Amino acid sequence: MSSVSSKPTVYDAVTAKIITALEAGASEYRTPWHAPRSSLTLPTNAFTLSEYRGINVLGLWIEGMQRSYSSALWASYKQWQSLGAQVRKGEKGAMIVFYKRMEEKASEADDHDSEPKLRYVARASHVFNLAQVDGCQAIENQPRPEVECCREAEAFVDSVGAEIRHGFSMACYRRVSDVIEMPERAWFAGTETSSPTESYYATVLHELTHWSGAPHRLNREFGKRFGDQAYAMEELVAELGAAFGCAALGIANDPRPDHAGYLAHWLAILKADNRAIFTAASKAQEAFEHLAYLATKNGNL
Repeated sequence: MSSVSSKPTVYDAVTAKIITALEAGASEYRTPWHAPRSSLTLPTNAFTLSEYRGINVLGLWIEGMQRSYSSALWASYKQWQSLGAQVRKGEKGAMIVFYKRMEEKASEADDHDSEPKLRYVARASHVFNLAQVDGCQAIENQPRPEVECCREAEAFVDSVGAEIRHGFSMACYRRVSDVIEMPERAWFAGTETSSPTESYYATVLHELTHWSGAPHRLNREFGKRFGDQAYAMEELVAELGAAFGCAALGIANDPRPDHAGYLAHWLAILKADNRAIFTAASKAQEAFEHLAYLATKNGNL
């Protein structure tokens, strides 16, 4: 299969584009899937299809009951516009709270070599209910974009030989059982910058990169303690591996901004080590080439 042959320039180009996106300021990463709703309808963002959390759930429930809204869908003014709808003039938005990560600069009294501290600052925003907009009243009944089957990607994933199980609320690789767990395809709604198809295959390739590092494969050991720097490095490798895979398999012509958003978090944990991403890129290239080798060996691709 020519598209997965070893081409270092492809890896270099993808890495360079991701670094450019990181330097420009990556947006906050959001999971590209949503699990089925429970019997108690939670307030949900109409654009991302993500359910609101924490105090925002209570606040939007109260707001909805007071105004007798029958819909649980909410979105910001700009998000409704992106969906082809328009908030009616004079409508009052409901306030929600979100937390923005900020770097706290060291004071002069501190050691000049000390690293900036991370803190979270509460910010307020406003959202509007489906009942407050025009042009999108049938949104709850409209079909959502679905994951399209990419034959080349499907053949590649099947030929690698990993055991992949669907139906889980999160995506992860279980190292003890050597199994990849994935949400159902139908749960992938995509993000502002990636289609459901791109999001699904990028997630599969992310977990396959983790899978490649098992002791009986590449034996890539970065540590087991959740949240430490070794774990952050493994996440960098997995997401870069997903970006390389998407490019090689023709799932996306360019690395998605979502890759940069995911990587930005882990680079922050690594204290923005300017060599970390290059080390991770080298390991990610090794991982994807190993997956390509297995796919070719097992599936005669």
